[in-house]
Amino acid sequence: MAIEYRITLDDNHEFNYRIEVERPAEQPAEAPSWTRLEYNQCSNCPLKKESCSHCPAAVDLHRVVEDFHGLPAFKKARVWVRTPEREYSKHVGLEEALRSLLGLIMATSACPVLSRLKPMAYQHLPFASSQEFILRTISLYLARQYFNFREGRRPDWELRGLVKNFQQLQLVNQALWQRIHDTCEGDSNLKAFLSFFSMASSMTYSLETQLQKIRPMVMSAGDAAE
Repeated sequence: MAIEYRITLDDNHEFNYRIEVERPAEQPAEAPSWTRLEYNQCSNCPLKKESCSHCPAAVDLHRVVEDFHGLPAFKKARVWVRTPEREYSKHVGLEEALRSLLGLIMATSACPVLSRLKPMAYQHLPFASSQEFILRTISLYLARQYFNFREGRRPDWELRGLVKNFQQLQLVNQALWQRIHDTCEGDSNLKAFLSFFSMASSMTYSLETQLQKIRPMVMSAGDAAE
């Protein structure tokens, strides 16, 4: 399964990316120094430099980061995305375009922490709003708990495990942002990461608030669905 991105700047400069959702870890032969594992390594990283010389997520990200490292976040671009099911097109600032692309790359990387987001990559939704991100995240987590229940494992209906997962993701987000910060000249990559991290952090700091925001929509069918 592959997802394609084409980002065309107002000067018609074009960038093309094809993201394989199931892919082997990229070989780090030509990866820059900031992708090495010990460079701002995540505090919760389970990998060891003796067996893994480079950060898998950073290696996957470096091409996109370097393509846009000198460009401002407000610069406009026409973004076209093709998934196996449909195509999307939107005229947006680079911050929003890169948030979607970088988020997809991170979720499908060989990072053992970020890969917890991989189920969302199979149903990738470019340019997702904060509400869409929250609803999709919670829905997938609860679906997993339902299968745990059916298969004799203890389900987590209180979403405690979801909060713990995103607390771990926050640590990765912070370390990745520092990696990018050290190599970027423009702010498009930095603001894209901050935008993605802000959406993710809402799952740890204000989950109950986010649940109350989506409750009216989820409950709009009333008792008719019961």
